[in-house]
Amino acid sequence: MSGLGGLNKSPSGVVIGLVQLQLPVVATPADLARQTQTIVAMVGKAKRGMPTMDLVVLPEYALHGLSMDTNPQIMCSLDGPEVSAFRQACRDNDIWGCFSLMELNPAGNPYNSGILVSNKGEIALYYRKLHPWVPVEPWEPGDLGIPVVTGPKGAKIALIICHDGMFPEMAREPPTRAPRSCCALRATPRQSASPGALPTRRTRSATS
Repeated sequence: MSGLGGLNKSPSGVVIGLVQLQLPVVATPADLARQTQTIVAMVGKAKRGMPTMDLVVLPEYALHGLSMDTNPQIMCSLDGPEVSAFRQACRDNDIWGCFSLMELNPAGNPYNSGILVSNKGEIALYYRKLHPWVPVEPWEPGDLGIPVVTGPKGAKIALIICHDGMFPEMAREPPTRAPRSCCALRATPRQSASPGALPTRRTRSATS
């Protein structure tokens, strides 16, 4: 990693920014477009605030909120405007980004998906949550396995999402294919201790 919280980054160090944000309420395409721009702005703000940052990780449900709404009108696709905006944000700010989206599935319930976008705006990793939190979450179980890719500064990166972390095998598998792979885990809701405050989402990362 690096010294002084990323301010004094070593040549091979990787600085990761983990975002916490207020959950949005997304019920219409207009809500989705507005939240997309909120996330795009946060990517730029993160890079401006910490120019040494290599990777910014947004939490699960950062885009859609926790309504569990499966309305096809607010579901995303890899070639849709939301992903295009995220890719452009990474390109514009020269930063890698990890994003959550609920993905349209014409054959069934939507997927709870995550993508890793390079600083060139390319989709480097594409993952669908293998273990939805049944019976609360309505998502289709993923079918893409656990990809491992080469990220910033040659870091080996895999991605699992929230309830996936309840299964130790999910975190154990990536290092068998890429030693010292980094597993970014978008974690659980946390209610603020402040009266009346809205729940937020936390993001965690772990290195094996």
